[in-house]
Amino acid sequence: MKTIGNYLKEARVRKKYSREKLEQETKIKKEFIEAIEKEDWIKLPDYTVVVGFIKSLAQAVGILPSQAVAFLRRDYPPKKVDVNPKPDLKSKFSWSPKLTFIASIFIILLLVIGYLTFQYVKFMSPPKLFIDSPTQGQVITSYEVKISGETDKDASIKVNNQPILVSEEGTFSGTVEIFEGTMEIDVRAISRSGKETQIVRKIQVELK
Repeated sequence: MKTIGNYLKEARVRKKYSREKLEQETKIKKEFIEAIEKEDWIKLPDYTVVVGFIKSLAQAVGILPSQAVAFLRRDYPPKKVDVNPKPDLKSKFSWSPKLTFIASIFIILLLVIGYLTFQYVKFMSPPKLFIDSPTQGQVITSYEVKISGETDKDASIKVNNQPILVSEEGTFSGTVEIFEGTMEIDVRAISRSGKETQIVRKIQVELK
């Protein structure tokens, strides 16, 4: 059975053209001409380029381009041979239910890890502590001084080593006894991990 390769070769031989001569006539490299005659499609460019080659070669050797193209369409195996190999291209990305599930698990894991990290850092950090009363240098004229402020809701408060109750919101308020010669109020907030935050307020005791 006549194929595109031997069809063009026979016409070239009848024309008494060498491949070099045909290269000069068509400006098609002789390596491509040889590959077409041998039907070595791997060495050739893309199919559409090969069609152009076939038409030019057919005209040069005196055969009908339409007949030559018809042979090419019959003999060319685009589904079997990878013509003009190129680097593999990534398939078009499409979102799938499986990816949604994986992404959801990943996000949940990130949230859990983030929450646990936050809780650990919070647990290991000293508690916050703000003192509203007494103020620095406040003059105290009685045997009791009011203590108030804010800390972490899970922290405990000690004022001059006396415990003060902390509310569920983290505020605290109470009184502590002082004596002649007391010069400062030592307030300590203590976290569950034993970390402490200390504020010392200087006071002036002027008992009546």
